Amino acid sequence: MNVRPPAPEEVVAGWDAFPCGSLALLTGGRGAGKTRWCEAFARAGREVGLAVSGLVSPAVLARGEKTGIDLLDVASGQRRRLAERARADLPGTEGLGWRFDPETLALGNALLARIATCDLLLVDELGPLEFGRGSGLTAAFALLDASRYRLAVVVLRPALVAAARARWPEAAHVWELEGNS
Repeated sequence: MNVRPPAPEEVVAGWDAFPCGSLALLTGGRGAGKTRWCEAFARAGREVGLAVSGLVSPAVLARGEKTGIDLLDVASGQRRRLAERARADLPGTEGLGWRFDPETLALGNALLARIATCDLLLVDELGPLEFGRGSGLTAAFALLDASRYRLAVVVLRPALVAAARARWPEAAHVWELEGNS
């Protein structure tokens, strides 16, 4: 059963309740606020001195419309364009709606591969590229499997929760954001 995630500040306040290697899956529909929740969690963690690592994927908006996705390294603040709306005639984007920048994906994988240990690990998001096509931010799989974190939060689409639970049956929490927040 999926439950609404606690506020990021509540998770940080109850930090001692998470044993090392805890894993939470954060899901919700488009526009539900998954990335904003992760950004707030990273801020709350840093404010109390936690070692925060990982990647979040904030939307790029133009005139109120999502036109792109950035990739943000939460540890360094480094930010690069990850994806732009795909044109229907471009190969490799069928069904995705986005054209992903291979250099940014390579950078993201390199950043994930360099994470040794941390208190809080954020991976926003693992989607159809990773689960369905074996591409994208695939370095996240080895990092998550190694459990060298106190708590990892992985963002994924509702349709991929079952696949994530099959891969990580030890995932203690499935948090679901509902609606546009």
